This record gives sequence, C-alpha cells and structure tokens, in this order.
Amino acid sequence: MLIHDDTLNRTTSGSGLVCDHTFDEITNLDAGYFYYKSKSTVRVPSLKKVLEEITNKKKSINIELKPNKGLERLNVDKIVKEIKNFSLENIFFSSFDLDSCIYLKEKLPAALCGFLNHDFSKITLKNTTDICKRYDFFSCGTDIDSFSDAIVNELTNCDILVTVYSGKNIPIKEAQNLWKKNVTSVFVDDPTDYLEYF
Repeated sequence: MLIHDDTLNRTTSGSGLVCDHTFDEITNLDAGYFYYKSKSTVRVPSLKKVLEEITNKKKSINIELKPNKGLERLNVDKIVKEIKNFSLENIFFSSFDLDSCIYLKEKLPAALCGFLNHDFSKITLKNTTDICKRYDFFSCGTDIDSFSDAIVNELTNCDILVTVYSGKNIPIKEAQNLWKKNVTSVFVDDPTDYLEYF
C-alpha cells in the first residue's frame, strides 16, 4: 500500500501504527479528510493500483522508500516484486535511508533513485555529491528550509538533479522561483494550483 507516515493518525481516519493493521482494515479508512476537512470516499491505494493508473494515464511516479527499521531490505524486495510487470521508464525512487537507496540500485541498476538529505550539517554537501556519484543516484532532494543557491549550484554542477519538498504545500509562486534556480521538481501535497498553472 502507499501511505506516507508510520502511523494512521495524520492522514487517515484511523489511529495507531500502520504495521499493526491489515491492508483490508486500512483500505476501509477515510484518507481524504486530511486534505478536504470533511468526510470523503478517498482510500489508501495499493501500489499495484497506482502503477496501473499511472501507466494508463502515461504519468510518472516517485516511490519514496521509507526507513522501516530493520525491514529496509524486505521493503525494497517487496516493491521490486510489485513493480516487475511495469516499465521503469516512469517510475522514480527516493529515500532518506541511504541503505535502501543502495540496495534498490543493487536490485535494479537501471532504476532512477534519488537521495533525500534534509540536514547538510549531518551529511555535508560534499559527502552528498560524493554519495550520489558513487551510487549513481540521479537526484538529491532537500527540504525547502535547507535549500540554498550553493546547494543547487553544487549539485547541478555535478549533473545531479535537485528536488525540493516541504512539510507544507509549496505555493506555486515559490515553486516558480525554485525552478528559475535550476530546481528540477517540487514535491507537493495538493497539486490543485499546479494543475491550473500547467
């Protein structure tokens, strides 16, 4: 299934750890209230269903590999098994968990994987570029609060694409400014304004 948090509390009508619930239990929860602030028919989808949808609509997807403590390799193995019948052409991966990124590239060398770094004081910009080059990660994502011209310049000079995300939706005007600075993409929760812009 595709769900962002470790728990159900923030993005569904349920509560508790995701791993303590069955897929059937989770798919019966309301996953739209978080966005619409009212009851909805939005449900947590399976990865297979989303992959079928993006294939039919000729869209792309970024699959974030979550750092499931002690289960990182199993997580990657399950995802690799699930995507085996789909083209990698429109599937991208990213993760804060370096081991998950490395293992994914071992399993699927042709896959496009990006490393996410929200704290350049822990993993420096130089180390980040070295990691991306060493493991053939095509992009580096960073939090908008960590973003700087120096970061995007260093990464793009090394032919590493830059993505930016935020805990809040990035307004379209701010995204336009980021694109002017050679940011390749921005991650957003609600793409409504972006659909109208494009």
